[in-house]
Amino acid sequence: MFTKGLKTFGRYLILMGRVFSRPERMRMFFRQYIDEIEKLGVNSIGIVLLISFFIGAVITIQIKLNIESPFMPRWTVGYVTREIMLLEFSSSIMCLILSGKVGSNIASELGSMRVTQQIDALEIMGINSANYLILPKIAAMVSTIPLMVTFSIGAGIVGAFCTCWFGGVMSAVDLEYGLQYMFVEWFVWSGIIKSLFFAFIIASVSAFFGYTVEGGSIEVGKASTNSVVCSSVLILFADLVLTQLLMS
Repeated sequence: MFTKGLKTFGRYLILMGRVFSRPERMRMFFRQYIDEIEKLGVNSIGIVLLISFFIGAVITIQIKLNIESPFMPRWTVGYVTREIMLLEFSSSIMCLILSGKVGSNIASELGSMRVTQQIDALEIMGINSANYLILPKIAAMVSTIPLMVTFSIGAGIVGAFCTCWFGGVMSAVDLEYGLQYMFVEWFVWSGIIKSLFFAFIIASVSAFFGYTVEGGSIEVGKASTNSVVCSSVLILFADLVLTQLLMS
């Protein structure tokens, strides 16, 4: 099993070497890049906003119910909600969710192109298919992920306020004070920095599994599943390492 994993990692590095060569036609690259931004980034904003909104609301309600005590300030709920959204959810957990949506999309798209011999046709025409197909996806994910993290934080805070305005869970003034209390700007930047690494993992690992598919349509489904599982594990491992580096 160790030998197989080492072989897979070697194939991944070789593929990335081909991916990060200079594009032969920059105009074509930028056209692909814009298309991938729309496909992978813009089309994912809706699910990011929706999930973040409800998670922000649920976190606020759960914290209010579980730490309610006369010995704790009422603004503690807002403070804890902010820290959870900034430090973990809007970067790490949101990227785990995107690995399922975006990662499976990339793997299935490239896998289908492989089994229908479209990638082989590009190679016959003398085109570096890895660079042509994968580099715009990686660039688009790395470019759009900071925007999605920012939207996620904002949507989570709006969800928290909605529990105050419409649910009557607590006073919006107390929540606002807690959200502002001892705000550390570095927490926002650390979340964005982590998400850049996660975006690269999602795009590159999913592209690797799709690009290297061997077999028929059944193998495409397996590659899509494997890409999501592998991306999720690597994101969790990277989260552990990056949190230690950025917060120490």
